Amino acid sequence: MPLSQATPLLLREPGFLFSALLASAEPLHAAAGSSYDADPWPVAWIPWGPTLEGSVFGHATNVEPVRVAELFEAVAYSVTEVTTTLAFAVTNFTLHNMARAMNAPSSAVTTVSGTGATLSSKLEPPDPETIVRRMIGWESLDHTLRLVGRQCLNGGEIQSNFARGATPAGIATVWNFERPASGKAFAFYGAGTGRLGA
Repeated sequence: MPLSQATPLLLREPGFLFSALLASAEPLHAAAGSSYDADPWPVAWIPWGPTLEGSVFGHATNVEPVRVAELFEAVAYSVTEVTTTLAFAVTNFTLHNMARAMNAPSSAVTTVSGTGATLSSKLEPPDPETIVRRMIGWESLDHTLRLVGRQCLNGGEIQSNFARGATPAGIATVWNFERPASGKAFAFYGAGTGRLGA
């Protein structure tokens, strides 16, 4: 039987990003018509808005060799560390998005004066004892794939470029996934048999 190459089920375009407080209810992840489009994220999940260049998922496994004096090659490898991250730069430049990126509680954003068009608000960085972890969610643009990080801390440099030109300023973040007290650090969800694969 001759070999043939199937057309791959590609994953393209940036998708949607969300943030929620720890222990917030996840979506049901109920697929219909090979899609999660009819399964909304609960109201606790706040959209981050558009990004500069989408998001980058990273899952790094560190292994170290087990060696014996009599052999050159390693006789085994041992997994010593796993690091999972999701990095993105949000262009929806708001005080609440900045607060989330600083691992600050929502109370870090306060009203100085006024309401509506006269509203003046203030964000100050958090103190060590007020740092909060968050849940981070992502869904593909075609609504066939989801990622939920159940306990995340932004450990990257919040870097925003206030410059002239066509590129807007963004709030750059790198979310580090931690293992919560119960359950796994994260989960991917796929809708339909196509995202399941062989």
